[in-house]
Amino acid sequence: MIKRRLAREIEIGGVKIGGKQPISVQSMTNTETADWKATLGQIRRLEKAGCELARVALNTEGALKALPELVKRSPLPLIADIQFDWRMAIGALKAGVAGLRLNPGNLRRDWQVKAVVEEAMPRKVPIRVGVNAGSLDQRMLKKYHGPSAEAMVASALKEIGLLEDLGFEWIKVSLKSSDVVETVRAYQLLAKRVAYPFHLGITEAGARLRGAVLSAMGIGILLSQGIGDTIRVSLSAPPEDEVRVGWMILSGLGIRRRGVEVIACPTCARAEFDVMKNAEALERKLAGIRKPLRVAVMGCIVNGPGEARVSDLAAVGTARGAQLYVRGKKVKVIPSRELVPTLVKLAEEFEDQS
Repeated sequence: MIKRRLAREIEIGGVKIGGKQPISVQSMTNTETADWKATLGQIRRLEKAGCELARVALNTEGALKALPELVKRSPLPLIADIQFDWRMAIGALKAGVAGLRLNPGNLRRDWQVKAVVEEAMPRKVPIRVGVNAGSLDQRMLKKYHGPSAEAMVASALKEIGLLEDLGFEWIKVSLKSSDVVETVRAYQLLAKRVAYPFHLGITEAGARLRGAVLSAMGIGILLSQGIGDTIRVSLSAPPEDEVRVGWMILSGLGIRRRGVEVIACPTCARAEFDVMKNAEALERKLAGIRKPLRVAVMGCIVNGPGEARVSDLAAVGTARGAQLYVRGKKVKVIPSRELVPTLVKLAEEFEDQS
């Protein structure tokens, strides 16, 4: 049983974060924000994948002009990601965003932060103090001899102190590095110092495979220690993949479940059908289902029946074809070529019953 750190609760566009609230999954668009139609299309795909908060980069005047339309049409609360230009944060607040991300390493003048707070305060718009190891203030790097966990924590505490001095408390914090060990240590250190909710992630983690592995390690370690209130898996891949991996992490730890979990065996010479091909096809075709379902694709009868008995749906390879299981019970043997369409049809029927 994971004993969760009880953080202060905040709200971003109706999504509650911290306290005893569910750990939320978020992502960031990679379209040009100025192209509001393309960005809105991506946000809608993210929402379908299970994303609960969407962040957009605000880096040009065109992006700022597009923001009111995005805020108006988005199915998800929008967070504006601000780097360097504090005036973009002011514009984002006036456009109606639900949250801000400020990087203390790139917004270094205290008066600029103060100006942003004066706009955010009456609107009760939360601000994320988003520390990245790759953009720490040179003074912090010099003092702590590089982008260490201590340097990230010191940077966060300085910005938090500035916000608190201005009477602002709708704060969440992230401490991201491409180094998993340093990231974990930074969150552990800061958890002893503040009660604000934490946004977890491993920044610049890499492409799909490497990024998913490193993110699962770092985010998983922290969540297993009860640290973390919202997560973003950073991948050099379509953002929908970030959302799917995020839910896999939560599901793997038994924290939250959403959609279909496809369980598949490590293939060997005993497999009676192509496990990898079928499992990948099922993941693609069942990606839109929101009801939590466990679907097992097992190549043979060594471990297949055992997994099938604890799954909602399963197909187990036999010499006669794929043995179909529903709710842990044998139903019938079907030709292997019918495995995917049969399981998809049954999963969709389960979804309709919910």
